[in-house]
This record gives sequence, structure tokens and C-alpha cells, in this order.
Amino acid sequence: MQSSLRKLSSTFIIASLLRLSFTDVRVQSAALDRSSEAAEAAITNPREECTPYGYAPVYTQLNKFPEVWEAASILPNDQAARAKWNSISGSIPTNIPVKSLYPFWSTNFLYLTLFFTITVSTYCWWTYDLCTTPKLAGLAPDITAAPEPLTLGYGFDDGPNCSHNIFYDYLESQNQKATFYFIGSNVADWPLEAQRALVDGHEICAHTWSHPYMTTFTSEDAFAELWYSMQMIKLVVGVTPTCWRPPYGDVDDRIRSIAKGLGLQTIMWKYDSEDADVDGSDITHKTVVRKYNDFIKTAESGTFNSGGAIFLTHELNNFTMSTAVDFYPQLKSVFKHLVPVGVSLNKTRPYVETNYALPTFEQYISGTLTVNSNIRILPNSSSSTSSSTSSDATLPSSSNTASVTTTSSNAASAMNMGRENVLFLLSLGLIYSMF
Repeated sequence: MQSSLRKLSSTFIIASLLRLSFTDVRVQSAALDRSSEAAEAAITNPREECTPYGYAPVYTQLNKFPEVWEAASILPNDQAARAKWNSISGSIPTNIPVKSLYPFWSTNFLYLTLFFTITVSTYCWWTYDLCTTPKLAGLAPDITAAPEPLTLGYGFDDGPNCSHNIFYDYLESQNQKATFYFIGSNVADWPLEAQRALVDGHEICAHTWSHPYMTTFTSEDAFAELWYSMQMIKLVVGVTPTCWRPPYGDVDDRIRSIAKGLGLQTIMWKYDSEDADVDGSDITHKTVVRKYNDFIKTAESGTFNSGGAIFLTHELNNFTMSTAVDFYPQLKSVFKHLVPVGVSLNKTRPYVETNYALPTFEQYISGTLTVNSNIRILPNSSSSTSSSTSSDATLPSSSNTASVTTTSSNAASAMNMGRENVLFLLSLGLIYSMF
């Protein structure tokens, strides 16, 4: 009898300790504030930063967008997107073929090489020959460098990354602004991280909805990739970009025409860190370090004394961001100025909305890093995806969705308590069986 009582007592003691640990985890999780840009920016633990969260101004509107990380097409009932496409489709060339991605070992490779050698020069397809000066009349050349001497157009692709707070904190500590090329699906996944870019005074450009090779899409679907990325940035951040960067640099005159129809300036590069291409075999961390060092040596040689540069880097993961931090002092030492691309171009109106401005190049290098940044908090979250004509830059607020958030939190709390009780009972049975 005493043995059984000791057995039962030991079981309850150990199980109670386990239950306390479960409760502690639940309380810590519940205490994390994921309701505002400021609260999100204060999180410095990458694991906590990258824990998914619900943000009502976004998840209540997701039915107006393609599936996150799925290739975009115009949604059947999206009258705004359809009307915009109809208004520009007549200016999109129809004699430039949709490309296909064939591996170099494909049986079609020889045919494709011959075909593209004969015809592609008329399409200015960057993927084929790094062409950045369009052949089609009426298209402006791509931006490939900062025009000012000894100036680096500083920027990062593929954001917002969920764990970028330490990186953004570092930029803030250096009084450094940059251009961030945001993927629409990333903005949908990490909306508060996207908001921080604007609040910190960075420039935001579009980087498509799902990061595809754009020339492999039909014209209408390529339009959708750009349209929905712009609309998601508008919904989340409150501004509509007027610049974009093609994923992988894959652009031709057909895609440039679509971008022009949407008011987007095409931003490319001449130098590549290859930081997003690390695969552990052909491209390693050492490859990226060498690319950075080669770029720095090119700057030291005087190559940029009469005109600046754009260097392709990414906000993709811890490696790309930490490498950017590691090399920042060296870039500062070889370039006289590191500025957002829009600043280097004296593009003081970077968005469709008129109440947000970038400083001129002269203002920026004189110490005025932000100007006329009038960002308001929306009184409600009922934003429309056709809102790109709005003249005000606004950040959506979750204040009006407090009841939704609270209800979700309460439901989650109840679910956690239910799981906790189940775990407790399972632990009780398991421990009892061990004695």
C-alpha cells in the first residue's frame, strides 16, 4: 500500500512540474506583442520574430489576392485589376514570345541557342545577353547604376525577412537608408516587418508576387504578378511603389512594357554578390566573400570615380544580412556615399501617394535622410486592392480589429489550456507506468 502511494505521489509531483513548464511556455507566447510595427520591431529573438502571427488588416483581405506564394493571375471578380489590364494591354507587344526554361542539357538546347541568337537581340532579354537598353521605342533604359560619382545605390532584394530586426537596427545605428525590393507574398506573411521599412525611412520597390522568371509568364499573368505585389504593399504599408526589380533579372521588352503600364521603373544591377545563390557546392559562403572583396577592389581601382554602382544583395536570410553588416564598413570606406537608389536618381516622389517624399541626393548627403514623411494610421482596416490611386500614405491599424484579435487570442488560450490538460494526463499515465 505504501509503495503504491509513493508511486502515485511521485507521479503527481513530476507531472505537476511538467505542467508548470507547459504553462510557462504558454504564458511567454501569450505575452509576445504582435499587434503593431513598433512592438514587432522591438523583438530581437529570431525564433520569436519568425513565429507566424495573424494580422487582421491582411488576413481579412486575403480573398482579394492570389494564394500566397502561388503564381499570380487576375482573380475572376477583381474588376479593378481587369480594368487596369484592359487599359494597358493594347500597348504590350504581342510579337515577343513567352520564354521557356530549358536546362542546358535539354535536347532542345541547340535549337534554342540558334533561335535566340537570331531573334532575341530584338527583345532585349537580360537573361540572354544582359541587355538593359530596350529595343522597343518608348521604353526607358533600365537603371543599372547610381549616376553620382563614388556612390553606391544601396539595396536588398527578397524582403521582408521575418528575422530582419537586428539588421534593420544596425542600419538605423549607422543612419543608413536603403532600397528594399519586397515580394508581395512576403509582405502578406510578414506585414509588420514590411511596415518597419517605411517607418525607418527606407525606400520600397516591388519584386513581384511570387518571385518567378517573369519572361516565362503570359503578359496577363506577368501583369498580375506586378499588380498584386503593388496592391499588397499598398494594403500593408500604405504606399504604392513606382519601381520594381525583376527576380533573377529576367526581363525583356514585353515585361518592361507591362511595368511601364503600371508606372514602374525597372531597377537592375551590374555587380552581383551571389549571396542568394549559395548552394554549398558551386557557390559557397567563400564565393560571396570573394564577390564582396572583388567589388570593393573594383571601387578602389577608381572604376566608380565618374559614376556610381548598384550591387545586388539580399534580405533573404541570416547569412545575407550578416554578410551585409560585416562588409558595410568596407563599402563605406571605398564609396563616398551609400544611398537608396531613388535618392541617387533625385526621385523625390517614390510612390503614387503624394504625401511621402525622399530627399534629393544633395539633401541626403548633407544629413537630411528623410523629408515630408507624413504617414497616418488608418482608422480601420477596410482597405481595397484598388486603392493605388489614393494620394495619402497610410499604415493600416489593428486597433479596430481588437475584438478579432482578442477573440483569436482567447480561442488560442482555450486551445492551449486544452492541450495542456491533455499533455498533463498523458504525462501522468506515462510516468505512472515507469514505476
